[in-house]
Amino acid sequence: MARPKPISGFPEFLPAGRLVETRVLDVITATFELHGFTPIETRAVEPLTQLARKGEIDKEIYVVRRLHAPSSEADELGLHFDLTVPFARYVLENAGHLAFPFRRYQVQKVWRGERPQEGRYREFTQADIDIVGQDVLAAHHDVEIPLVALDVFGKLHRDLGLPPVNVRVNNRKLSEGFYRGLGIEEPAVVLQCVDKYEKIGPEAVTELLTKAGLTAAQAAKCVALAGISSEDESFVEQVRALGVEHELLDAGLEELAALVRVARASEPGRVAADLKIARGLDYYTGTVYETLLAGSEKLGSVASGGRYDSLASDGKSTFPGVGYSFGITRILAPLIGRGVLTASRAVPSAVLVAVDNEETREEAIAIARRLRARGIACEVAPRADKYGRQIRYAERRGIPFVWFGAASVKDIRTGEQVDADADAWMPPENDRHPRVVTA
Repeated sequence: MARPKPISGFPEFLPAGRLVETRVLDVITATFELHGFTPIETRAVEPLTQLARKGEIDKEIYVVRRLHAPSSEADELGLHFDLTVPFARYVLENAGHLAFPFRRYQVQKVWRGERPQEGRYREFTQADIDIVGQDVLAAHHDVEIPLVALDVFGKLHRDLGLPPVNVRVNNRKLSEGFYRGLGIEEPAVVLQCVDKYEKIGPEAVTELLTKAGLTAAQAAKCVALAGISSEDESFVEQVRALGVEHELLDAGLEELAALVRVARASEPGRVAADLKIARGLDYYTGTVYETLLAGSEKLGSVASGGRYDSLASDGKSTFPGVGYSFGITRILAPLIGRGVLTASRAVPSAVLVAVDNEETREEAIAIARRLRARGIACEVAPRADKYGRQIRYAERRGIPFVWFGAASVKDIRTGEQVDADADAWMPPENDRHPRVVTA
């Protein structure tokens, strides 16, 4: 059989890379739970009618069908392209069993039929948090969510060596109110153009806006707004100086100023108002967030989210929410691929229990059981062999210690061998588990 070729856009990590990913997810989920978020999981598929109505993503949806499905069943289901749409459906189905505001986190694979490139994949892992209310959701949650994200990234930086991040924030009310104050009746068209500002620049955005029917004066004002950014509340006066008035603009400025003020006090230098942030999906209605990884800004936003007031409704109740989505694969795949992040060893085992002959294998298994009972990951040698060969086997596996007989353990890196009790001996802290290390 010929060696199979990898499928573009579906990354698979080697063991050391996967260990990095699991350690990162451990930190993320533990931090989510510290902030009171509870885990859920949703199915991988949703009706196409639900998936295709949210923004401009419908061309990227993977359709799911049985090989011999009848024509009436074809194209009815698709793989979810994010975790927000299935979460909205989950809330509607289970509202009677949930306590609001409902705080959830979710870590799952998602699928998008994008053109594969660094930072963009067709199958990838996301980790989401959301706070959802019933009919109302207090504005202070818009401030809370990015602070949770900064707590997550701070721990990943301090504990695992991931690069630091910067969070950029805007408010859809601010943008939409500004556009309406200019007399623009279709703000969504302007948002979609402004969302390309980072990629194509202000002149190209101006051209897009005029092609969309805006006057030269309107387009110039929209581009001027998109060019405003600050780490403090000074952006408010910069917006006011553009001379546009609208009550929705006032509400957006007030909400964004409150977020920047609180974030600056909690995480100085990490959060900035950036009025070109638009977010392409159409369900955002208030604050929106994007996150850049220091040194990898060309990847674009690696975590993003915002407020949505009308994503979920059953006709009687509306479930507004605010959330943040972390692109786990988007963050890790380039760092692991370039060797920036790896694991100190590619296996969990800290100890290989040697077997001098097959008659003593049961004794080796008993030693391993005693070590595991105290949380020490270990494995028993797969075959009885000369000790030198078993040591070389451990070296190839990256296992730092080899246990001999009933009461002797050797650090094969230094050659030091000591008497030890399987009910008391403990490897050094740095050797107990594989660690994330940076190049």
